Amino acid sequence: MRNVSRPFNFLLSEFVMTDTNQPETESNPPVEPAAREETSAVSELQPLRIWPPILLLIGMVVTRMAPQWMDSDSVLPVMLAVFGPLVCGGLILVWWVLASRATWKEKLSGLVITLLAGGVTLALIDPTMKGPGVMLVTGPMGVGLFGIAALLVSRVRSAKRTVFIVACSVLGFCFSLLLRAEGMWGDYNMVLAWRSTPTVEERMLSKADAAPAVPSVLTAAELESALAEPEWPGFRGALRDSVLTGVSLDADWNADVGTPLWKKSVGPGWSSFVVAGPLLITQEQRGEEELIVCYDAETGAELWTQEVKTRFYDALGGPGPRATPTLADGGLYVMGASGHVLRLDPATGEILWQQDVRKVADREPPIWGFSSSPLVVDGTVIVHAGGKGDKGLLAFDTETGDLKWSAPAGDHSYSSPALLTIAGQPVIAMLTNKELNLLNPADGKILLSYDCTIDGQRVLQPQLAGEDEILIATGMGKGMQKIHVTNKDGDWTAEEVWTATGLKPDFNDYVIYEGHAYGFDGAIFTCFDLKDGKRKWKGGRYGKGQVLLVKDSGHLLVIGEEGAVVLLKADPAGHEELATFQALDGKTWNHPVLIGDRLFVRNSAQAAAYKLPVVE
Repeated sequence: MRNVSRPFNFLLSEFVMTDTNQPETESNPPVEPAAREETSAVSELQPLRIWPPILLLIGMVVTRMAPQWMDSDSVLPVMLAVFGPLVCGGLILVWWVLASRATWKEKLSGLVITLLAGGVTLALIDPTMKGPGVMLVTGPMGVGLFGIAALLVSRVRSAKRTVFIVACSVLGFCFSLLLRAEGMWGDYNMVLAWRSTPTVEERMLSKADAAPAVPSVLTAAELESALAEPEWPGFRGALRDSVLTGVSLDADWNADVGTPLWKKSVGPGWSSFVVAGPLLITQEQRGEEELIVCYDAETGAELWTQEVKTRFYDALGGPGPRATPTLADGGLYVMGASGHVLRLDPATGEILWQQDVRKVADREPPIWGFSSSPLVVDGTVIVHAGGKGDKGLLAFDTETGDLKWSAPAGDHSYSSPALLTIAGQPVIAMLTNKELNLLNPADGKILLSYDCTIDGQRVLQPQLAGEDEILIATGMGKGMQKIHVTNKDGDWTAEEVWTATGLKPDFNDYVIYEGHAYGFDGAIFTCFDLKDGKRKWKGGRYGKGQVLLVKDSGHLLVIGEEGAVVLLKADPAGHEELATFQALDGKTWNHPVLIGDRLFVRNSAQAAAYKLPVVE
């Protein structure tokens, strides 16, 4: 037995079996331990389950495009566009951890590195990208590329697939480091630029006009006369209704109409113009100063500037003031986005007094800045502040700047107070997120508080729809409401006449003409009947623009969101474009002003004057 076992043992030592149960030979070498571990690891990897990320990636695209595919002026598509891609992206990471079939080592390493890349990017991105930029661009791009990369390597059974997925996600996040946000369009699409390039404001500040325009020469008597009776004294005109009388436009526009009398770069801001003779006054941002600027209406030359050391910025509208100045009783009254209220000498720009609403009302600026264009009535200048208690509406003495009275008002409104004559009595009308208040101009006593609470903010002014009827914008995407107001021996009441969705303005004003309202139903121009609120027609995709009624000729002068001027016939029978030309470049939310045959327009980058044909 000993002799037999010895050769058998020798054969075993020479004929070693490999881990694949094949004899070790020259063509089948032994497997090293490290190689065996790698082979074992690969055998543990499974193809990734891909149907969840496919659905989520489709969801990211569909929700982001919701405003274009749905009724973009309602809240739902906006919420889908803002939060949908980020939520779907977050669910991609949930899929990776819970249902991807990746190993736990892959799951943990991929998740940790991706979240770390997102956090580092958030710390290093341009400040303008924070907020909406992160929700709409940075987050969806980082996790979206994570999902796309996972689909591409879903059948790869190697640990290298995780490296590829994470690398793509990191690149997606890091791409945002190259970008700068320049606000958003009305449909909530981001305006993006390369971070390394100068902004429009920086380019404007860095260059001086090669040949500055020469201002007109005015005598003191001419200046005094112009300021005594300004042609366009405040936001949307004297009655804050965007209605112009005394001018009839000729609809026959030739090619010369689109040639500006002057055109120049201006600082960002959403103020409109006030006009007194040759004085053209507005507000804009220049660097760290918010400016009140007076231009020569004839040449565009800068006559004077006054600055306040402050800079307001929000991710939707960008930097700069929101309100429009007011000319009244020989003074110029201004409210800045950060809360300063000033009276200036309109001839020189000298500050006569100044107040800070943040201190008076004990509140910080709302998300889109203080936007109340001052209303001057009987020696008081009135602005909305939205403070607690009775510090909602503030009235300052026009001579001294002292607080004369204050009254309660909702805390979230970008509307401006308006002076209306309703039920036979002049009242101050203030629309907020809580109510419509009608107040006594003398002491601020609330005569009527009509409850019309909404979630969110109000932007538009209440307007008269008759001697005792008021139109109220009910809130974004919710339409309009008409109420009937009565005053019986000082007992004020109001009741709803109708609420209709035929016109659903956001921050775009409407005008009233011969029993009909004309304005923006989201991004599409619309006409509806004031009797019953029913829509007459809807047509003309002008974005979130603004409109001016030229009453004597029955024309609507529209400036679209992309800067095109369009002349329409104010006719409930149908939408009819009569003429158009491109006036400005870029996003245009500012209200146009027409004085005689001179059209003045501006946006956050440019201002221009055009001569329109009029009927003599």
